[in-house]
Amino acid sequence: MPLPPAPEGALLSADLRLAGRLDARFFALLQALADTGSINRAARTAGFSYKGAWLLLEAASNLAHEPLLATAAAGTRLTPAALSLLAAWQSLQADHQAFLRAQEGRLNQWPALQGLLRRMSMKTSARNQFAGTVSAIERGPVAAEVTLTLKSGAEITASLTSAAAQRLKLEPGQEALALVKASAVVLVSDFAGWQLSARNQLAGTVSRIERGTVSSLVVLTLPGGARITASLTHDGLEALGLKVGSAASAVFKASAVLIAVQGSERA
Repeated sequence: MPLPPAPEGALLSADLRLAGRLDARFFALLQALADTGSINRAARTAGFSYKGAWLLLEAASNLAHEPLLATAAAGTRLTPAALSLLAAWQSLQADHQAFLRAQEGRLNQWPALQGLLRRMSMKTSARNQFAGTVSAIERGPVAAEVTLTLKSGAEITASLTSAAAQRLKLEPGQEALALVKASAVVLVSDFAGWQLSARNQLAGTVSRIERGTVSSLVVLTLPGGARITASLTHDGLEALGLKVGSAASAVFKASAVLIAVQGSERA
């Protein structure tokens, strides 16, 4: 039987391969063949094309120096060699997963490391991700404002619905992440005496400029070492006259900030 996938939120993962090339997809194909007796159905189940499945099985048979498949009028079945290979994989995979679970359990001995890895484990398209602590919550009948204080002391304010704040179970002192798309960040090099309505205004120094075909990415380093990236057009970059070492401020609305916390139910 196929093994269940690693639990969601697992901090450790590793791929097991036999002979450096026989991986989980190959053995999923063997298992599907054992279950269906059909190359065509097994290929679809394991995510291969019919031709791709045959090429993989033929290459594996050549390496094994004996057939892995036997074809008869009733369909295709695994040979004893293939069944032994599949059984060995399933046993090794079970031990492999048990090892990973045991090592993940060891992370409980290092709460700081565990927290660091959990903050790093989120996969998101938002280029800017900041870890901090909820320092203030202003709840209204419709909307709520949440202030996140970063380790450097800088603050980021997010505006979200009251229902979302309740669903996330936000409380002062709670660890959280603030996510901001680079396209939502406006750079200001000189306020010229004007004040902006945007709640978030973080002053820093330009530390990197990446020029692309269509747009440029500008990275500001904030006091304390945190970095924030803004995406702007080449014309915008030229108009601001920004260079590495220039002072600038990253400005973004509270409504552009997404808040993420560990352990809450998803919407």
